[in-house]
Amino acid sequence: MKKVLVALAMSCSTFMLSNVVIAAPHFNDESRMDSRHGSDKKKARGDHQEQHDNRRMHEERGVKRLQQLRWQPGYVMPQHYRGNGYKVEYKDHRLPRPDRKQQWYKVNNDYILVDSENNNIIRIVGD
Repeated sequence: MKKVLVALAMSCSTFMLSNVVIAAPHFNDESRMDSRHGSDKKKARGDHQEQHDNRRMHEERGVKRLQQLRWQPGYVMPQHYRGNGYKVEYKDHRLPRPDRKQQWYKVNNDYILVDSENNNIIRIVGD
C-alpha cells in the first residue's frame, strides 16, 4: 500500500510539474512575436510615410493649380495664401489703404485685397 501511495504521489507531482513547464514562457516564441511586432511597426511607418508623401504631392499639385488660376473679385482666397508670408503693407507698395478688416496679399505678382471676415477677394491690382 505504501508503494502505491508513493507511486501515486510521484505521478501526481510529475503531472503538475509538466503543466507548469508547458505554461512557462517560451523564449523563442517571444522573440518571434517581437520580430512580428517590429515588422508591423515598420509597415505602419511605411504607411505613414506614404500618406505623408501623398499629402505633400496633393498640396504641390494644388499650389501649382492655384498659381495658374486667374484671380477675380468675389472668389474666396484659398487658405494656402492667407499666411503672413503673403501679407504686404499697403504703404510699402503704394496700394490704396484697406478698410477695416481688410488685408493686402501678394500672390503671383498680383496684389489682392481680401476681406478678413469671409476671405472674399475684393480687388486685384497687377504688379
